[in-house]
Amino acid sequence: MKRRTFLKHGGAAGALAGLGAGTLLARAAPVGQLKVGVALVAPAAEVGWTRQTVLAAEAVRAAFGPKVVVDVVENVFEPQDAERIFRGFAASGHQLVMGTSFSHSVPIGRVARQFPQIVFDCCAGIATGTNLGNFEARYHEGTFLGGVAAAKMSRTGKLGFIGGYPVPDIVGPANAFLLGAQSVNPSATCSIIFMNSWEDPGKEKDATLALIAKGCDVLAAMTDSPVAAQTAEQRGVWSIGYASDVHKYAPTRLLTSMILDWSGIYVQDARDVLAGTWKPQSRWWGLKEGVVQMSPYAAAVPQPVRTLLDDRQAAIKAGRLQPFAGEIRDQSGTVRVPGGMVLNEKDSRSINWLVAGMQGSLKG
Repeated sequence: MKRRTFLKHGGAAGALAGLGAGTLLARAAPVGQLKVGVALVAPAAEVGWTRQTVLAAEAVRAAFGPKVVVDVVENVFEPQDAERIFRGFAASGHQLVMGTSFSHSVPIGRVARQFPQIVFDCCAGIATGTNLGNFEARYHEGTFLGGVAAAKMSRTGKLGFIGGYPVPDIVGPANAFLLGAQSVNPSATCSIIFMNSWEDPGKEKDATLALIAKGCDVLAAMTDSPVAAQTAEQRGVWSIGYASDVHKYAPTRLLTSMILDWSGIYVQDARDVLAGTWKPQSRWWGLKEGVVQMSPYAAAVPQPVRTLLDDRQAAIKAGRLQPFAGEIRDQSGTVRVPGGMVLNEKDSRSINWLVAGMQGSLKG
């Protein structure tokens, strides 16, 4: 995965040696100052997954000023590199260490056990411990709303979805996208393509064009680039962005973007560590908590549709609307969620099947 280099902040006293991937800026922290270490899964870019982590790190700096120093290492993807980086943070006086990817979950857990006095937290992590937390977004809430908007703006009822990998964090939200669409147009369908890559501009463009050629007139993507939205813009097709607001890449044909805002979690962690009140949590936050947000809808979206979307969002926040409420059938017709039931949290986070009306497979 390629992304632009993260802007390093001044004031570095030096760099930790022998850490392998990434560039770590290490500073000596005055007594009473909190040092936070953040490992980016790849180089930062103008938009996308890693950009949202950069914004969260900046939010910590803004919230606490000189009380906190935030050191960032970029391009830490491989588990063995991540373990060296996390151990380096802990050994150099960082009291709060943040992982930012599922690929960080095992190495951060290993290092957390070795440094019980240090606080660790990991996005998309898989475990908690006495000094280890994890957090993730309820992506399906945002994609469900995106599906409602897509169905209302589609002329054909044929939607398209591009995913990075056929993993539960993508498959579940893709299903929710179609379920949202079917909540206002029961005959809506969705063609899905998995790139088996988080960022491959060539594959993403080809997938976008293939979906457009199939007649899909609204596209959503969960990849780490704006290429799908950019390509849809060039072809006059509506799109829905992911992670960041990608409006600048699709100024006339972007319906909305599902934005991920991790800043509340980062600021809360830093505040709790400073206060000595931090406790391990497993947070799965969405629209209600502000981790998932929808960017402003396109001007072409009619007011009645905007009102509907606002009502649906309010219902999700209040718990009155559950995107994975039954009856839900999969592609084979098997009932996965009976009528009157709601998929529980564990099953919602481990979906490995596609809903009825989804065209494509999990094989990519």
